[in-house]
Amino acid sequence: MQTKGLARRLIAAASLIACGMGGVCAASARADDDKDGRGKQCSNETLEGSYALTIEGLLAVPGPGLPLRGVVLQRYDGDGNITQMDHVVVNGTPPTEAWRPGTGTYSVNADCTGTATLNIPSSGGPPLVVYFVVAKHGKEIRQVVGDNAIIATGDKVE
Repeated sequence: MQTKGLARRLIAAASLIACGMGGVCAASARADDDKDGRGKQCSNETLEGSYALTIEGLLAVPGPGLPLRGVVLQRYDGDGNITQMDHVVVNGTPPTEAWRPGTGTYSVNADCTGTATLNIPSSGGPPLVVYFVVAKHGKEIRQVVGDNAIIATGDKVE
């Protein structure tokens, strides 16, 4: 019994010495985190596939802003390119085009934040700059349009 207790203390002492000599403990903790997914980082590849999003907010126009609601199907290629179709109702008025196509590019940071630039030719406006956060290992996305009070939340289509 005393031999087992001594062996445990020696292992613990060796671990403490290793931690003090070069951060071996920190590296071991990160490796363990990766096993259960808590230590993983994001990249463009984290967003791959289709996402169904609901959007709502206020469209910035002179005056109080116009209420906006809609749905979007965005497809991410895992390499920084987006295609999408949206149906957006502004101030209770349905769109002239049932489904507007759009294209763009995106970039995902290691901390799972990112930006996208979307071009919707039929809108007649400038490209939209969107800021987003990727959640649940790429199964959810939350977005906000950079110059409007418009948010979008969505789930991966599986």
